[in-house]
Amino acid sequence: MPGMPPSTPPTRFAYLGPEGTFADAALSRAIGPAGGLRDPQPSVAAALAAVRSGDADAALVPLENSIEGSVPATMDGLADGEPLVITREVVLEVAFVLAVRPGTALADVRSVASHPHALAQTGRRLGELLPGVVPLPTSSTAGAAAAVAAGEVDAAVCAAIAATRYGLDTLADDVADHPGAVTRFVLVGRPGGPLPEPTGNDKTSLVAVVGDRTGALLEVLREFSVRGISLTRIESRPTRERHWFYSFALDCEGHVAEPRVGEALAALHRVCDDVRFLGSYPRGDGRENRPVPGEASDTAFAEAQDWLARLRSGEA
Repeated sequence: MPGMPPSTPPTRFAYLGPEGTFADAALSRAIGPAGGLRDPQPSVAAALAAVRSGDADAALVPLENSIEGSVPATMDGLADGEPLVITREVVLEVAFVLAVRPGTALADVRSVASHPHALAQTGRRLGELLPGVVPLPTSSTAGAAAAVAAGEVDAAVCAAIAATRYGLDTLADDVADHPGAVTRFVLVGRPGGPLPEPTGNDKTSLVAVVGDRTGALLEVLREFSVRGISLTRIESRPTRERHWFYSFALDCEGHVAEPRVGEALAALHRVCDDVRFLGSYPRGDGRENRPVPGEASDTAFAEAQDWLARLRSGEA
């Protein structure tokens, strides 16, 4: 595949642009404000495509919001197409401002725009500030700010950094209906290189496709339960290949290098129509994984494997 070998640290990063998006801020947190070359993309699909084509070594895209849930474009983009692997997650607090061109008063605003997730998180507050104004969706919050600066719309719901970057004034701070919301971003690259080393506080992500049969989801969940593995997220998405067949996006605690997680994935490979591994990486949400039950510890798995080996050799 074109581009840098997967084992080489990434230096070229695509992200959901334009400049001033929350993805821009999350990328700065992931690699530092001066780290690598940055290439803003018009959509999540374009950012992922840049990695698959070799035009970028990695992409930083939003995966999940604490209020609005998962981002479908990212979910589908990781489940379909050439495989990509998550190497890091960044959790960023999302705070919105209502930004306008200098000299614009609240009574002058006849149009307001933002990303659909941002509009959903600020709908009630916008209704109070701008009654009767119908919000317009855009591809990103920073794109809305750019549209205001260009005179295409009167106001934008965006990050404070975007308002500053595009020379806008702030009419209202913290316009979210539920303050304190966070968005989970993931850094993804091409597979083939070494995975991040286990830290003891990791997540593993995958997509499992199950057939249209009774108890299919229960089979999937059981493989985690019997090994003492906690799921942190499970979400169904329709597959695009066959009607009424679903894939399940799963996040679990632990690293694929751990025997219990590896065994669970191997078991899913047996019972599912398809399993796509999306990566094992350190948690970025500040939370600690639950304690591993004694019977599911690495030591317990090693002792069980040693016992089985002795049985097969006739020693026990």
